Amino acid sequence: MKSPAPLCALLSALIFPLLPFALRAQSPSTPAEPAAFPVTIQVDASQSQGELRPIWRFFGADEPNYATMKDGRKLLTELGALRPQQVYFRAHNMLCSGDGTPALKWGSTNVYTEDAQGRPIYNWTIIDRIFDTYLARGIRPLAQLGFMPEALSSHPEPYQHEWRPGLPYQEIITGWAYPPKDYDKWRELAYQWVKHSVERYGRAEVEQWYWEVWNEPNGHYWKGTSEEWNKLYDYALDGIRRALPTARVGGPHVAGSGGAFMDGFLKHIVQEKNFANGEKGTPTDYLSFHAKGSPTFVDGHVRMGIANQMRAIDTGFATIAGIPELKAKPIIIGESDPEGCAACQGPQMGYRNGTMYSSYTAASFARKQDLAIKHGVNFEGAVTWAFEFEDQSYFPGFRALASNGIDLPVLNVFRMFSKMGGNRITTHSSAEIPLDVMIKTGVREQPDVAAFASLEGRRLSIMVWHYHDDDVRGPAATVEITATHLLGFTGSAQLTHYRIDENHSNSYAEWKRLGSPIAPNDEQYAQLQKAAQLASLNAGESVAITNGTATLKFNLPRQGVSLLVLELPSTP
Repeated sequence: MKSPAPLCALLSALIFPLLPFALRAQSPSTPAEPAAFPVTIQVDASQSQGELRPIWRFFGADEPNYATMKDGRKLLTELGALRPQQVYFRAHNMLCSGDGTPALKWGSTNVYTEDAQGRPIYNWTIIDRIFDTYLARGIRPLAQLGFMPEALSSHPEPYQHEWRPGLPYQEIITGWAYPPKDYDKWRELAYQWVKHSVERYGRAEVEQWYWEVWNEPNGHYWKGTSEEWNKLYDYALDGIRRALPTARVGGPHVAGSGGAFMDGFLKHIVQEKNFANGEKGTPTDYLSFHAKGSPTFVDGHVRMGIANQMRAIDTGFATIAGIPELKAKPIIIGESDPEGCAACQGPQMGYRNGTMYSSYTAASFARKQDLAIKHGVNFEGAVTWAFEFEDQSYFPGFRALASNGIDLPVLNVFRMFSKMGGNRITTHSSAEIPLDVMIKTGVREQPDVAAFASLEGRRLSIMVWHYHDDDVRGPAATVEITATHLLGFTGSAQLTHYRIDENHSNSYAEWKRLGSPIAPNDEQYAQLQKAAQLASLNAGESVAITNGTATLKFNLPRQGVSLLVLELPSTP
């Protein structure tokens, strides 16, 4: 009997696309997993490189209003727990006009409006709610004066954009990006915000915050001239310091290392006339620029561009180090990420949910510290521009730290960072990519299997990562660590081995194993929450210390990150 045509078509549509995968799985020609390659890592506890600063403790997002929503509050709690009262959060759109309804690449607080006679009206309700949420969770603001309130904009219409992923990025640039129609009112707004903050939270608390002006004035975010921006900066600082002379204020948060714009700004704050008070220069407490990678999609996979980010940091540090009056200033890399747009989507951004993002983060943060040492600069920290996107689908591919209240693998790298402290000590790996090579070409040939370590009292912490720019399968590394000069410590140390890989600390992989449910049920959600936490491979393993030396051996898969914490025995 002849089969009905519609049924045949349906069966073909269902079965034929699956045949290549079935045949590939059964084919005897499927290549075996390549053999692991050996890596030796030396850790020298006698060679201190100085204090291991917690440069990782800065985070940020375009959308400030997510902070007060259910998943935003949960994630802020997680971030604040990493190092209470030392974690900072930076957000755009803090001064934008609107009712506080969030949207992608948007936010508002409606702090500034004017009455019919043009007199300012200040309303701190929404901005207080945001900062209250931070502080209740052990997080402090890196408070951004941006962007321009509608009533103060010299070109206010259109004001709120309607951008969404896939549309041209330039569509977000509307009336909020223009200079003020009145710089005195802009200065007064800065003064009133800081004054209100001191009254609400206390001087001692607000002195611990960072303040900054605008974002990436050398790029899309500023529709004025560089001279107008220097004026904007001077007037804002004048208002901030009138309210709190001890406030920590800085900038210019340029895109990339800033080029000619950054050169002009640094010259202005050192030697040019201050627009706000007529004096020479503009006292600035810290300096900032941004550094982004540049992933692409080639041959069916993501290829990261870590070299682009490293070059921006190298150039930014060199620029500041080249000005004697500024070399000692603290530097905050105001956005430091694998690419530029957290809310954008596309095939080149397919690294975000899994272990490519976590291994990249481990490798890049270590090299940021190396670059600071190279240039002799005062590196305060780097802002990871990733938070969460409320009420989106599960694992939608945004650059984020969590999805629907479920932490992503990259957040576990920051949990690892939070367990390290004391002094950084010297490491050397037989498979590390030299810094100059990474700046020039990235990690395109051999993978980067490297480490950095710290010693704090009796705690020795060693982070090891296995990173490659190409998001493709590769052999594991058989790692042997020799930690030397553990002088005064004899006997056995207790080891805790934390791991991020396909099977550990990885909610995204667990979600896929569950069949990628659109709406996980209670049991599935609990499984995802459990998989999202930082996992350890062992339970109280002992490691012998002989003649001041300890040896550790383990396999580390590609894109894996390990943190080995040794609790050294008490000295006799």
